[in-house]
Amino acid sequence: MHPGAVIGQVYLCCVPVDFRKQIDGLAALVQGELALDVFGDALFVFANRQRSRMKILYWHRNGFCLWQ
Repeated sequence: MHPGAVIGQVYLCCVPVDFRKQIDGLAALVQGELALDVFGDALFVFANRQRSRMKILYWHRNGFCLWQ
């Protein structure tokens, strides 16, 4: 996380996600299927089918951060 990042909520996507998706695909998933504001102060956590890896997406000031 970046210093100074404010996180209000953490959302865990329970459906396994294709890990070839990058920022655009995950942001579209948040807005389209989860019906949440991707530009808010929330973390969006995604897991692969085996639950062995995670991706975390969040908006920070003027761009997205994606952690794996």
